[in-house]
Amino acid sequence: MATALITGANRGIGLALCRLLLARGDQVIAACRSSSPELDGLGVEVVTGLDVTSDDSVAALVRRLGKTQLDLLVNNAGLMTHESLDDLDFDRIRRQLEINSLGPLRVTAALLDRLRLGAKLAFITSRMSSIGDNTSGGDYGYRMSKVALNMAAVSLARDLSARQVAVAVLHPGWVRTRMTDSQGQLNPDESAAGLLARIDALTMETSGGFWHVTGERLPW
Repeated sequence: MATALITGANRGIGLALCRLLLARGDQVIAACRSSSPELDGLGVEVVTGLDVTSDDSVAALVRRLGKTQLDLLVNNAGLMTHESLDDLDFDRIRRQLEINSLGPLRVTAALLDRLRLGAKLAFITSRMSSIGDNTSGGDYGYRMSKVALNMAAVSLARDLSARQVAVAVLHPGWVRTRMTDSQGQLNPDESAAGLLARIDALTMETSGGFWHVTGERLPW
C-alpha cells in the first residue's frame, strides 16, 4: 500500500485523485486550505489550513505528518486569474506566482525528508505554460507562473535523481472545474485517471518530462 499526499485536495482534480487512489487501496493524505463535504465523505486523512504561500503553514503540515513517509506527492494546489495586455493587474500576477510557482517548491522542499527512496513527485501544471505552444498570448500571470513551476520541477528531477525520486510535469487537460468556470473537455475523474496513469508509468528514465494527460510529450 502506497502513501500519497495531494495538495488542493478539497475539490476538482485534487478531490478526484484522492478518490481514485483510495479506491485502489492507497493511503491518502488530503491537504487543503479548507475541506469540503465531498472530501470529508471519502474517509481519507484530511489536513486543513494549508496555505502553500506560508512557511509556517507548510511547517505545520510537516509536523502533522509525524513520521509518515510518502511514496507520492502531488502538488496540485493552484490559482488562475486572467490578465490581458490591457489589464495587467500585477497584484494578481504576483499572487499566482506565489501560489503556482513558489508554493509547490515550498511544499516539496519541506517534505523532502518524508519522501521514500524511489518515491514519485508530480506537479500539475498546464499546457498554457508551453512557450513553444503559445499561439494565443494573454493570461500573463498564469502562463508565467506555470513556466516557473516547470523549471523548478525539472531542476528537482535532476537534484533528486540520486535519491531515485522521479518527477512528472503534467498537464491535466481542459477540465470542467471551478477554475475553468465548469468549461472543458474532461470531467475531473477522467482527468485524474489520466494523470494517475502518467504517474504510474513514470520512471527515472522519463523523470523531468512534460506530459499531456493523454500521454503526449509536450514542448517546453
